[in-house]
Amino acid sequence: MRRMGTAARKEPAGQGLRERKKKATRTALGLAALRLAAERGWAAVRVEDIAAEAGVSPRTFNNYFSSKEEAVMASGADRAERVREELAARPPQEPLWEALTHAFVAALAEPSFDPATVLRARLALTHSQLAAEQVRFEAGMAAILATEIARRTGTDAERDLYPRLAATLAFTTFRVTFEHWVRSGGDTPVADAVRRAMRRVRVDP
Repeated sequence: MRRMGTAARKEPAGQGLRERKKKATRTALGLAALRLAAERGWAAVRVEDIAAEAGVSPRTFNNYFSSKEEAVMASGADRAERVREELAARPPQEPLWEALTHAFVAALAEPSFDPATVLRARLALTHSQLAAEQVRFEAGMAAILATEIARRTGTDAERDLYPRLAATLAFTTFRVTFEHWVRSGGDTPVADAVRRAMRRVRVDP
């Protein structure tokens, strides 16, 4: 059995730096795809163009994503992670659905909520492949959020239905509300629209 020496103990710090660089590259590729879509239209955007815009090779792009659709949706991962972090930070005695509402509304604040968020939603509304990728992406994010919900509710994310059900419903409510807000022109603050929608579909354990 290998013993942990000094180099092995220092490895997590190096891993942290590598993970930050990988995350930065993923974000850069996703934002590059969105910029090009705004300039040229989605159909005219190629993987090679996205890679060049982000300053990497097409091979590097393929190391991170299997398609341009995946790259665009993954650029919203920071906001999804922020929802999880915000939920974890809510008071433990707060009712779950209120905590979830606060978490999703907080994720709409700057810098998470920017023109790229709106553009991503508009693209998903008009391109079926992007819409399908968005649903797949949300399923993965809901699984992560379900773990935090299970912790708060004292349930088992693997065996109990409620954590995954609540996470999936919350993400779907957020997406559908946001899409409606974008489609209707966004005359009212989107945070207010999300609060109202979350109240209408509230599910408590």
